[in-house]
Amino acid sequence: MKRKLKIGVIFGGRSAEHEVSLVSAQSVINALDKKKYDIIPIGITLSGRWISSNNAIKILKNRKKLENNNEKILIPDPNIKGLVTLFSKKLKIEKIDVVFPVLHGTFGEDGTLQGLLELADIPYVGAGVLASAVAMDKITAHKLLKFSKIPVVEKIWFLYRNFITQKKSILQNIEKKLGYPCFIKPSKLGSSVGITKAHNRKELVNGIELASKYDTKILIEKAVKKAREIEVSVLGNHQPIVSIPGEVIPSNEFYDYDAKYVDGKSKIEIPAKLPNKIIKKIQHYAIMGYQALDCSGMARVDFLVEKDTLKIYLNELNTIPGFTSISMYPKLWEASGLPYSKLLDKLIELSIERYNEKKKLKTIYKPKAEWYK
Repeated sequence: MKRKLKIGVIFGGRSAEHEVSLVSAQSVINALDKKKYDIIPIGITLSGRWISSNNAIKILKNRKKLENNNEKILIPDPNIKGLVTLFSKKLKIEKIDVVFPVLHGTFGEDGTLQGLLELADIPYVGAGVLASAVAMDKITAHKLLKFSKIPVVEKIWFLYRNFITQKKSILQNIEKKLGYPCFIKPSKLGSSVGITKAHNRKELVNGIELASKYDTKILIEKAVKKAREIEVSVLGNHQPIVSIPGEVIPSNEFYDYDAKYVDGKSKIEIPAKLPNKIIKKIQHYAIMGYQALDCSGMARVDFLVEKDTLKIYLNELNTIPGFTSISMYPKLWEASGLPYSKLLDKLIELSIERYNEKKKLKTIYKPKAEWYK
């Protein structure tokens, strides 16, 4: 019999999406096949301390005081390939076969954790360093999507420090080119944290001030008239496949943090009620966007569709989508015929497939002469 794979599920983190990550991780841990995998929960506190124990999620949820014997970290040494226990007289190593990051937002979904895992030479689920970093930055992703001839909503961006000194001209430019209503977003964050909708200048200024608390780059986006929020899930490496679409019907004016997680009143319609021609276009653009950003493993691709004209806009790609019980990524695959536990199996397989492919590449070059000595 094959030995069980040791799967390190990483969650929490120094991010405004810390709480969402805890709920997603619990769902993933519950759904992983215990006959196939030994699960190693790895929590990162809001202050950045790493712990690993069976009750790591509970410790992070309750903000409990950490015990030294729980503190374990991944180090960037490819000879270790696992967790090292801190504050121990002897070197204690817990090997890991695959890491399943369930870290949303900063220091988890933005390429930083992926870089650590590349250095540690451990296979991991989801996009690599480049795709993670690019998809996380809405401004950079927008440029690549637009260059790839994928329809996107008109946007303006600026540095907050420039807004302080050029406030009047920046506001006038936004009002002239985009008008109201418009959305204000931090460039790098998810779960709608720091996002507001402005209907006038006062709301616009307040929204910019809020967004600046989360990022130095501010994005202003033209609002789509009577926008329908449509999402699809993408799965795969070189030959990705796409799920049927689903529609989010938010309880608030737009799908903000409270509408997603707190009030429980938003509705999801799977499959989305759209003409087949529009569905095929959405799925086509989803694959195009996935490949334009060099994604692998998985991504949830979010679209805005004008209610009256059915005009399609690709809004963003999420490389570590939510995995909570109400999250669209697993729900869409379940509706497409791939149950949650099988989806997790496939994601782990894809991570190993990508790892093995990269291992065949040379990383060391031997020069003809030892000139460097």
